[in-house]
Formats: sequence, structure tokens, C-alpha cells
Amino acid sequence: MKVDVLLGLQWGDEGKGKVVDVLTPNYNVITRFQGGANAGHSLEFNNMKHVLHLIPSGIFHEQVINIIGNGVVLDPAIFKVEIDALKSKFGIDSTKRLHLAKKANLIIPTHKVLDGAMEQAKGKGKIGSTLKGIGPAYTDKIGRRALRVGDISLDNFEEKYQALKQQHLQLLKLYNYEFDLTELEKEWYEGIELIKQFTLIDAEHVINDYIKEDKSKILAEGAQGSLLDVDYGSYPFVTSSSTICAGACTGMGIAPSKIGQVKGIFKAYCTRVGSGPFPTELFDDDGQKLRDIGREYGSTTGRPRRCGWMDLVALKYSVMLNGVTELIMTKADVLDQFETIKIATAYKINGVEIDYFPYDIEGELEPVFKEFKGWKCDITCKTLENDLPKKLMEYIDFIETETGVPIKIISVGPDRDATVIRK
Repeated sequence: MKVDVLLGLQWGDEGKGKVVDVLTPNYNVITRFQGGANAGHSLEFNNMKHVLHLIPSGIFHEQVINIIGNGVVLDPAIFKVEIDALKSKFGIDSTKRLHLAKKANLIIPTHKVLDGAMEQAKGKGKIGSTLKGIGPAYTDKIGRRALRVGDISLDNFEEKYQALKQQHLQLLKLYNYEFDLTELEKEWYEGIELIKQFTLIDAEHVINDYIKEDKSKILAEGAQGSLLDVDYGSYPFVTSSSTICAGACTGMGIAPSKIGQVKGIFKAYCTRVGSGPFPTELFDDDGQKLRDIGREYGSTTGRPRRCGWMDLVALKYSVMLNGVTELIMTKADVLDQFETIKIATAYKINGVEIDYFPYDIEGELEPVFKEFKGWKCDITCKTLENDLPKKLMEYIDFIETETGVPIKIISVGPDRDATVIRK
């Protein structure tokens, strides 16, 4: 049995949490393979909304095993907050449904302090970090000095923690940055004690054993989006991990030949949080209208998201990088009230039209738009493809033709039931 991969194709916030929740009944195992608490995967059902940052979005299904994989950087303090909320709000005992990879790296309190200090030092060049310590944690991973989840059970864990903390404190002397570790460390140690209650696994072996079992179906859940990939995104305004399909292999310890379906999620328009290039960004009433109707505020940061029209050039780039086999379009309902809807089909750079994602995405770049007539009706009550308006289907058909990939799922609202699954 192969591993299906579900990932975002834009700048994150595409709606991965809801879609994983919808798809989970078809799987036995859901695993996160990269990122950390900088992710915010929102789920809505039974008139309740919940946001997951570290925990895989299959946690609400009792029969499913959830795994935080090797490629994740785990913040014990935030982990505890999430686990406690699942218990208090939903009565979920996560210890029975969630396993942690021993080789996942730990975020420690000084990672967050370093994140804040380095972002402040950038001044106007800030990249829009979530300040969760993600970048510094991945830096330590590459620098071969990180703490890992499996270290918690070692006799010298405290010694290893103090050694890494002292390295960070020495580095922080270079910055004019005020901080207090007292509360951060208190919450961190409480999180460490909670982690000890969970099953810690050699995730690469466990996942490959599941692959060998015909009865096991595995879905790998990506975080952030392909255009934030550390290698292929809009660098340097990117995250610190590999957000594309290749990251699923390194983040779980599986061979590329074990990848099955690649499910790519995109919004019917585009959004971005923080700094960085955004070719189709809108600064007019249409942009504000998208933000208001779509409730476009970061689930992790609370920051207003920048909004713009669909960027087909960027979408085709992400489809290529990931080898996407099927597309999932979310937030189609947000476009219900628009008379005219646009899609960027090319860019103009110095008067020359190009149809590919260029190296210098920050340069003077003008999107070339194709216009569509809006459908001007409420689609949030639609659950069957035949009930969707013709103008929406024309919009969908155009994207399918241009990308060469079928759109299999259309989300028409935030609730798990507001979903159209196409044959």
C-alpha cells in the first residue's frame, strides 16, 4: 500500500485541515511530515471550530492512528495546550490516537527568543516570521546540535538541554533584545512531562511497516504551502522546511516509490500572510471584500491575510514540483458575490510576457488576467456537482484544462459537510 500526500499549492492557509478531516475516514493513519506550530489547520463541525497547529487533522476520528513525523519541529509547550484543549473541548484522550517520532526535533524556549531577536534585527527586511522558533530550530537541526524527542528518555537530557540553551544565550548577546525565560521554561518543562505519557516511536520503521500491510491506508499531511518551500518558494520569504511532496519522503523516512496519489489543495483565489512577493495581490475594494467574506485572518498569527486573484502561473508551478495527481479547490463560496472574477494566466516583465514562475519573483512583474463572469448565487448549500452553477463549472473547467489535473473536491464552506466530491 502506498502513501497518499496532501499538501498546499499556494502560500499556505489553503484549507488543509478541513480536507484532511473530510478524507480521514478513508485512511487508517494520518501523519504530519514537516513544519511545526507555525501551521494552523482549521476544522469546523457540529457548529464548533478548532485549530490544530502540531497535531495531525485526523485526531478527531477515533479509529485512526495519528503520527507526528521525523520532519516536524515539536514545541512541547504548544503541544500541551493543544492536547489539553482536545481533552477539555472534545473529551479526546490523545495518548490513544497519537504517536510521536523519536527523531522529530524539539523547539526549546530560547529558539523562540532567537526568532524574535533575529526578526527585529532585520528591520524593514522582516520576512514575517510567526515567531514560533521554527527557523532557529531547523538551523540547529542542520547544524547537528538539536534536541530530539527521543532524547527526553535519556539520562543526560537535562545536560543536553542546558548545553543548547547556553549556546543560544551566547548568540543572543549579539542582539539588543529583552527577554525573560521564566514563564517560557515553565511551560516547556510541563510540555516535556506530558510528552512522556505518549508512545514514542521509530516512525520510519512504523510507517514502512504500515506500508507493507495491505489493510493500511496512509495520508501524509503537509503544512504551509508549496510556494513557501525553502528551496523552491519565494525565497527568502519562505518557511524553513521542505513543503513539497519530496519533503514527505524525508519527513517520514519513506522511498519516493512509495508515494501514491498527490492531492494538491488551492483556494479559488490567493492569500498570503506576512512579507514577500504576491503578483496578483489586490489593494482595492475587491481585495478587502475577499478578506471580509473569506474571514482571511491567520489561524496561527491572527494577522490579516493579503488577498488577490487566482495565480495560475504559480499554481502550475506547484503542480509541476509536486507531481499532483488530483486537485482540491477550497473557498469557492467566497467568490459567490463577485460580478467578475479574474485568473492570472501569465506575467509581464519589462514588457515581455512569460508563462512560468521566474527566479526573480520580487522584480517588476505585471500579471496578465483572464476574466470570468461570476455566478452570483449562494453555493454553500450545494453538496452535489450537478447543483453547482454553470459559471462556476466554467471556472473549474478552465483550471483543469490549464493544469492538466482534475479537480476532485470542491469546498463550498468551512464545515466538513460543505463539500462537493466529484466522481
